[in-house]
Amino acid sequence: MHPPLQTMDHRTRPGPIRIGISGWTYPGWRGTFYPAALPQRAEMDYAASRFHSIEVNGSFYSLQKAAYFRSWFERCDDDFVFAIKGSRFITHMKQLNDPEQPLANFFAQGILELGAKLGPILWQFSPRFRFRPEKLEPFLALLPRTHAAAADLAGRHDHRVKDPATTALVPDRPIRYAIEIRHESFLVPDFIELLREHDAAVVVSGTAGAYPLVEEPTTDFMYLRLHGSEAMYAGSYPDPQLDAWADRIRAWADGDQPQDASTISDTAPDALPGATGRAIYVYFDNDQKTKAPFDARRLMERLDLATDFPRPGTEESMPA
Repeated sequence: MHPPLQTMDHRTRPGPIRIGISGWTYPGWRGTFYPAALPQRAEMDYAASRFHSIEVNGSFYSLQKAAYFRSWFERCDDDFVFAIKGSRFITHMKQLNDPEQPLANFFAQGILELGAKLGPILWQFSPRFRFRPEKLEPFLALLPRTHAAAADLAGRHDHRVKDPATTALVPDRPIRYAIEIRHESFLVPDFIELLREHDAAVVVSGTAGAYPLVEEPTTDFMYLRLHGSEAMYAGSYPDPQLDAWADRIRAWADGDQPQDASTISDTAPDALPGATGRAIYVYFDNDQKTKAPFDARRLMERLDLATDFPRPGTEESMPA
């Protein structure tokens, strides 16, 4: 168990700062982040005891089992949150064409079993997917905005979902969405306006220059994915870079905007969505050579979010 989620004592804002990792099953983490004697089945519990959120990326590759979501819900503290990565079948294979049926299947796989522990849902587009508002706008409009609406959509699943779970445990709870782009055609004000109209976040994607970086608030929360300091999925973030990310996170959480932010529109900082304060979600994805969990911890320390957590990778801090 970890202590209650700490928040920074600035102005009131809609949610806390959550810092975590993208996925938790990596063989190279065993004996480094995970203690050598830790059973593989306990890795999620171990990771959840050291962070306040984890991004589930298995849902990107295939439909999961409802039993998995139930188990994750039961094994985490009440203040823990799972971000869910959307299906690549929808974003990469179908390129948002005819998304309603696969989207129903996506929600029917068991996501609603997370209840109040369901955090933002991430939709990552492929590098070959260009900005086409005639495709993106209908997709954003189709996304259910509450658990009840998601349950209704999930009820229209087909035979591909073997163990459907379509009950909304918290019907009125809203569902948040984040969009990660990887093509420069999105760097137009129309894209930002479209996200604001549909209350979705543009992902702040740190890719060491591999893909576009957009740091513009489009709703009342920010979603950051830090993929690597040197290249995609590689390289530990040096102290100056983590210091800079911590400064940016503080500004966004307070409802402000860094003066040197990479933006697309010319919206004044005080007119940006979430100007009274924003929830922040940060996930480290530089998993090669076990950099992600330790970099996440270092950023947490800079934001005073890790004071009472056990040091990762120590046998004495292993969960029972």
